[in-house]
Amino acid sequence: QVQLVESGGGLVQTGGSLTLSCAASGRTFSIYAVGWFRQAPGKERESVAGIRWTGTSPTYVDSVKGRFTISRDNRKDTVYLQMNSLKPEDTAVYYCAAARGNGRVTINTQYDYWGQGTQVTVSS
Repeated sequence: QVQLVESGGGLVQTGGSLTLSCAASGRTFSIYAVGWFRQAPGKERESVAGIRWTGTSPTYVDSVKGRFTISRDNRKDTVYLQMNSLKPEDTAVYYCAAARGNGRVTINTQYDYWGQGTQVTVSS
């Protein structure tokens, strides 16, 4: 099993920045990709970004390209989502997820383990 714990959410004004963290523990050797998702009230969960566990091959949904950056600190088994130029439409609960096995990392990658989520609210 892999355990994921997100942190770093909060309230920020339009144009501001936040950095989310996803700390992985357990059988992390089985992970090949980590992704960030978000779900706003009344909307379906949306894939936001993904990255290989090695910290390479980042991928993003079009709506966050140029504003969000996904990265991994290999020393800490932690994946980050740096969010800049935040907009009210970025308001959602953000989840990280991990995929076991191997394969390409795309926005459509299927994930096996999920964190509990962290709230991000962007005020206008």
